[in-house]
Amino acid sequence: MNKLNFDAALAEKARSHARRISEGVERYINAHTTVTVERAICRLLGIDGVRGDVPLPNIIVDSLAENNAAGAGAAYFIGNAMMETGLPPQEIADQIAAGGMELLKLPRHSVSEIRQVVGFNAKQTIQLIKANRAKRELFLEEYGERTTPLLYVIVATGNIFEDIVQAKAAVKQGADVIAVIRSTGQSLLDYVPYGATTEGFGGTFATQENFRLMRAALDEAGAAAGRYIRLCNYCSGLCMPEIAAMGALERLDVMLNDALYGILFRDINMRRTMIDQHFSRVINGFAGVIINTGEDNYLTTADAVEEAHTVLASQFINERFALGAGVPKKQMGLGHAFEIDPSVRNGFLFELAHAQLSREIFPEAPLKYMPPTKYMTGNIFMGYAMNTLFNAVTVMTGQSIHLLGMLTEAIHTPFMSDRALAIENARYIYNTMADLNGEIMFKEDGIIQRRANEVLGKACDLLAEIERDGLFKTLEKGAFAGVRRDINGGKGGQGVFEKESLYFNPFEELMLDREAAI
Repeated sequence: MNKLNFDAALAEKARSHARRISEGVERYINAHTTVTVERAICRLLGIDGVRGDVPLPNIIVDSLAENNAAGAGAAYFIGNAMMETGLPPQEIADQIAAGGMELLKLPRHSVSEIRQVVGFNAKQTIQLIKANRAKRELFLEEYGERTTPLLYVIVATGNIFEDIVQAKAAVKQGADVIAVIRSTGQSLLDYVPYGATTEGFGGTFATQENFRLMRAALDEAGAAAGRYIRLCNYCSGLCMPEIAAMGALERLDVMLNDALYGILFRDINMRRTMIDQHFSRVINGFAGVIINTGEDNYLTTADAVEEAHTVLASQFINERFALGAGVPKKQMGLGHAFEIDPSVRNGFLFELAHAQLSREIFPEAPLKYMPPTKYMTGNIFMGYAMNTLFNAVTVMTGQSIHLLGMLTEAIHTPFMSDRALAIENARYIYNTMADLNGEIMFKEDGIIQRRANEVLGKACDLLAEIERDGLFKTLEKGAFAGVRRDINGGKGGQGVFEKESLYFNPFEELMLDREAAI
């Protein structure tokens, strides 16, 4: 039902602009690879561990990059070593790290032979990821799917074992999604830390062992609670596809996954991160992982009334890039937020219009709705009232994933008791307003309808400008979040390589060709 009476043809015009925007970027993506794409391929081939403090995938790919060979790809050189030595990828990596093997000095075998041996290995990983996806589906079939919106809470102690304690408590309190916040600065590390970690700052390092530990803990807590608990982490930053690969191997369910966020708020090189985003989304799409995009962050640096259309425009762009990576709409957790200044007259109506517009424009997407943060106050009573209004909009507009606001967010890192109060508030609103969404309509040509149509019109105009200028030049101009980035600047730009004729990525080929993967 089109409660907002918006122009459906205008929405399709916006989608057409977004498609043409993505096509230009995808041509660049398809011709290039990056160090972290190649490291992700290494991980998917079964390579793990460290030599000293350096991960083995970094040792392998750095050796290729230093010898101007990264453009041929890790799969080609590892496959060639497998043909020559008969060893599996992990043993090859161990020998390289110990100085007993140099990939570039081995005799070369034919590409067809290399593809065959790598393809056999890759299909084993594909089967493991498929088994993880099937296990998730079995859990959901056994327990039943929780009626949306899913309650999403965070843990961020810095110590994975303390995170587990807090996560289990949150599950008992009623949480459906546990997000383990990453340690401050991890998005700028060009490697993935190894093993269980206990010394993160403002969050806990994303590592494969931490993923494994938390997944096991949530399965245990979910069994006790009689429902499936989703695990969320962050495959953003300089290691997007590597963390996506680790998440697929350890059955994560939700991943924050948005290159635009990294460009704008972490100053990561735009070319590098768009390539990384593509492969990370290929992995997430195949693994059944819901991606979360970061449009909500735009409204922390720009005015939520004046710049609401930039959120919608970015959602259109993120939808298109996700489709290009094989992510179905039911896994696109497009982001938005409740961030209007409380002093704005009729601000609640505007918030309602924005949330309903996202819901109607993207009806199949499990939208992720973020709480008020920019204008949260040390007055916990006012903060609780703001979060209650946020909860009401969530129910009234049928949002899917609901990140709970904390009444002490503006004061300190929330206590477990704060989280319990937030869950209690949300569950009260969900129950007392359970069927309100289906009972209400909006006044024809009233404030809400006019606001929604104004935002859609501005978003379409902005997308037309981006199509004309190109996405990279648009980011240089500061169209999103009021942040300008240099097309040649940012972190990680040196890790981009043009693909050579020998290049192949067996996992992208298999994951995008679902019949071949079966």
